[in-house]
Amino acid sequence: MAPTIRVRRFRPAVLAAPVVVAALLLTGCSGSGTNAAGDTSGDQLLTIPREDFATFTRNFNPFAPGQVVAPLTTQAIYEAMLVYNPADGKATPWLATSWETGADGRTVTFTLRDGVKWSDGKPLTAEDVAYTFALQKKLLGGYEYLKSAKAEGTDKVVFSLTKPYSPGLFELGKQVIVPRHVWEKVKDPAKDTNPNPVGTGPYTKVANFQSQSYELRRNPEYWQPKKQRIAGIRVLGFSGNDSANLAFVNGEADWTQSFIPDVQKSFVDKDPKHNAYWYPRTGSMVEWTMNTTKAPFDDPKVRKALSQAVDRDSVTEVGMNGYTEPADCTGLSGGYDAWRDAALAASCTWTKHDAVAAGKALDEAGYPKGSDGRRKLKSGKPFTFDISVGSASSDWLSVANIIKQNLAEVGVTAHVKSPDWAAVVSGYETGDYDTGIVWSDNGATPFQFYRTTMGTESVKPVGTKAVSNYHRFGDKKADRLLNEFAAAPDEAGQKAKVDALQKLFAEDAPVVPLFPGPEWGAYTDIRFTGWPTADNPYATLTNRGDTTVLVLTSLKPVKNRQH
Repeated sequence: MAPTIRVRRFRPAVLAAPVVVAALLLTGCSGSGTNAAGDTSGDQLLTIPREDFATFTRNFNPFAPGQVVAPLTTQAIYEAMLVYNPADGKATPWLATSWETGADGRTVTFTLRDGVKWSDGKPLTAEDVAYTFALQKKLLGGYEYLKSAKAEGTDKVVFSLTKPYSPGLFELGKQVIVPRHVWEKVKDPAKDTNPNPVGTGPYTKVANFQSQSYELRRNPEYWQPKKQRIAGIRVLGFSGNDSANLAFVNGEADWTQSFIPDVQKSFVDKDPKHNAYWYPRTGSMVEWTMNTTKAPFDDPKVRKALSQAVDRDSVTEVGMNGYTEPADCTGLSGGYDAWRDAALAASCTWTKHDAVAAGKALDEAGYPKGSDGRRKLKSGKPFTFDISVGSASSDWLSVANIIKQNLAEVGVTAHVKSPDWAAVVSGYETGDYDTGIVWSDNGATPFQFYRTTMGTESVKPVGTKAVSNYHRFGDKKADRLLNEFAAAPDEAGQKAKVDALQKLFAEDAPVVPLFPGPEWGAYTDIRFTGWPTADNPYATLTNRGDTTVLVLTSLKPVKNRQH
């Protein structure tokens, strides 16, 4: 019997600007035939714009390092054993039909679905799952708590853990699975571009691949053929939010996850009968991250003072168009209300705007203003640094510029740097940056957020690639609490540890929380129906997340509708 995955509920909003990829240029994007805007022949392609790719590379390798993988690789081509939906807190059995945790908390057993085939016609087996985890750990690391993954017959996989680790069920279950018979023949799996992928997903066939657009067509062997109602997907590349939004509001695409300023006026009001958006806040925190390997960001007093200088009301109302709300010192505002210590949040001062107090705190930390009104570092150099944000993200650039103005009021000089996201993320990963705006990890509980924000195991030396914890901060007290959370037998025990983690977060200020991230999602139902909504949250309205496959297998094409 599969245990229930218990989670927090959320308040309505998804992903402002993911920390990914390059910018691009596309001047024309309305296709022809079944791709044309307004086509309702029944064979129309679901069209998705991407504001974060300059050009596409035919790389469908889910193990490729960095963020060069083509969109929808892990949403339409490869699938996981379960799909967790943060919108309703439910886990949907997918490639697995059930799962069970051992009494000692050190084993998790998944039972695979019968009859699933790879797109080349060969059956999915437990050996594929075990092989996937071995390959994942070899190429990308992670799963430090996983001792082994072994096939038991053809349909069961037993995961042995090094310690009781309750978050493991969710983390193991969401890993996309690849076919062993294909990947064991690949000479260098880390570098192979996997141009013609073999997956279990609904849309695996790559067609019409060009530098600024490509298509995915139906998997002929899909295990849910009745849910492959749409003919395929067309992905378009753009130079940023503005160009992607222009195409979308002009009816050249069906579904976007791009930030749209004043979405009601600029999109919904143009056709309120068919156009809609939904921005649930599902747990991720958008944070101002500081490289704690550099002075003065290694001093929590400085991090807190800089945080107190930030006017979060302006950040959320102006920079984010009022789509979200200011964060507090727990890091849990917006998505984890059931876990959040409201009394602690109310008592904190370092996440509340007070320029006078921020200036005083900087004075006390040893960074007084000079006669010119500007502060200096203890080395005598000017107190100045960069805020790095990808050029494609107009919303986050606006946020960064507001922070820059706020800092000037307390004598600190910031420069907003905006190359493409690939360059920005490279700096984050290697530690070659000052500060930046980052989307945090999240999960079914606050565990993952605190693990990659304060846990020492996620800290990498400068020059060594980090996949999270770009601020490179760790606290052994957090390690102890995280281990105790993972071993807790029930939610009450977990709650006590989260309470303690919140207090530690408020004390350490490892990152500066800005606002809970709205998970952007907008659509028009002129050509497709069956979208998730606040009233029917069977998935979030993301085309880049775990629940995307739930949307792809729920949409229906409109036939012969006159708009």
